[in-house]
Amino acid sequence: MKISLKRNKIPIIIIGILIIISLNFYQGGIKSFFYSFSSPIQQFFWQKGKGISNFFETIIRINTIKKEMESLKLDNRSLLSEIASLKEIEKENKILRKALEIGLQEEYSLVFAEIISKDFNEDYILIDEGSTAGIVEGQPIITESKIVLGRISEVYEGFARVMLISNKKSFLDAKIQDKEIRGVVGGKGNLSLSLSHVLRDQEIQEGDFVVTTSLGEIFPKGLLVGKVGEIKRSDIEPVQEASLAPFFDLTQLENVFIISKF
Repeated sequence: MKISLKRNKIPIIIIGILIIISLNFYQGGIKSFFYSFSSPIQQFFWQKGKGISNFFETIIRINTIKKEMESLKLDNRSLLSEIASLKEIEKENKILRKALEIGLQEEYSLVFAEIISKDFNEDYILIDEGSTAGIVEGQPIITESKIVLGRISEVYEGFARVMLISNKKSFLDAKIQDKEIRGVVGGKGNLSLSLSHVLRDQEIQEGDFVVTTSLGEIFPKGLLVGKVGEIKRSDIEPVQEASLAPFFDLTQLENVFIISKF
């Protein structure tokens, strides 16, 4: 009986072994079938995935380039600002050198200032120095070429207002350069001047230079005021009058000197 059972088991084992061998044999074929079927799909998704990856890489690269360009723009603006500052310093140095050449700093105590506003209609300017720099009302304002502009009319902490000699409220004693012919320079408004109170028998000529005198101690003597233009004489009046063209050009003027002592 036992021998019969053993004999029955042998065929079952053999059949099992054959099934395993056949599965192993066909497994390679099945795998090959699935690989060949799924390969195009995998390749499709791989290419799409690569395209998406490249797309995001491009976006990242564009953002990086944008940041670099913004950084370069900031650097460029910074350089332009530095160049502008250097040009301003160079311009100021030229003005100071010119002032030194004509001995301004040897004659007067000076404060250098920048014009921050111009009122052509009212004949006023604003400068960027005020009471913190020791500026006080009445101080004369000149250019580096010893041309008189006006005097301080109002003082604030960080700036001051300057009344130009062309202002209608402005008057100063003056004379014809190299002559003892005296008169009064008055403002006519709109950046124009006149020379009045010149005695009729004194000879003044068109083109004569007018300079300041020390009379009244408003301005130092010898500052350039303007050039004589049209002269008006009358047989009735004891004095004569002339128009004056101021030496300063407010449109081109950017910096001035305040005379703190003279």
